[in-house]
Amino acid sequence: MQRQNDRELRDELVQLRSEHRALDDEISTLEADGAIDQLTIRRLKKKKLALKDQITKIEDQLLPDIIA
Repeated sequence: MQRQNDRELRDELVQLRSEHRALDDEISTLEADGAIDQLTIRRLKKKKLALKDQITKIEDQLLPDIIA
């Protein structure tokens, strides 16, 4: 049961990381184009930050803190 849950979390983690990279690329492209729409960039950065929070949460579930 735990292995299935871990596998699902790892699959979700891969997907979230991919989305995070795609947003990063999109933000870089918009900033490099010079036709900067600040509102769009802010929204994308906010979404990217939310994805990062989800990634961290899943990583914490997969790799719990070990107290030495």
